[in-house]
Amino acid sequence: MTRSANSPDDIRDMADEVARLIAARFGGARRGERPPLSVMLRRRGGALPRRLRKEAAALALADQRSAQPKIARQLDLTGLSRSHQALAAHLQPLGELSRWQGRVVGFAASVALGLMVLAAAVVWILMMRGYL
Repeated sequence: MTRSANSPDDIRDMADEVARLIAARFGGARRGERPPLSVMLRRRGGALPRRLRKEAAALALADQRSAQPKIARQLDLTGLSRSHQALAAHLQPLGELSRWQGRVVGFAASVALGLMVLAAAVVWILMMRGYL
């Protein structure tokens, strides 16, 4: 999602979205838990590339600073918007749905391989006993 920060209130939404994407891609959050970006960076920040880790740290710091109105007005909104866009572009391609589909395809492949091995064993046993 390409979002541009128009006010300091948008920073919290951007940080929450990045934290959600990190949790969806790398894990680190319990079911139903929505940890802030700073916590997610502590838990799974090492999985990000170095350049994106720095941008995520800047976004997390801006998220903490946006709670104070005087400091929030001094934040670089365009730079934070670029950081959010870069992080979202990196984390978006493998979302929850595609990972779920990958698990289903992997499970189906395992079952198919097991059935093929079982069929080969049955054919071999039937040939050894002389039924085929």
